Amino acid sequence: MANPPRRPVNPMDAAEALFKPAKRPVEAVVEKRALPKAKELVSLKLDSAVLEHFQEGGPGWQDRLNDMLARAIAAGI
Repeated sequence: MANPPRRPVNPMDAAEALFKPAKRPVEAVVEKRALPKAKELVSLKLDSAVLEHFQEGGPGWQDRLNDMLARAIAAGI
């Protein structure tokens, strides 16, 4: 009687079987993943007084400046 092989399953097939098939195409996921609060890096010139005002609060001054600008837009300024 012949001995059965030590590895009855092809290792490549076993590895592929561990991955679950995607439920939907990757393109559909990427299109749905809109980033409404995505921020862009920009270069902009500000008055020294404006910059100092926001930097006085310490770290997070860019976020505070962004929030102030967003409120101005919402107020229609």
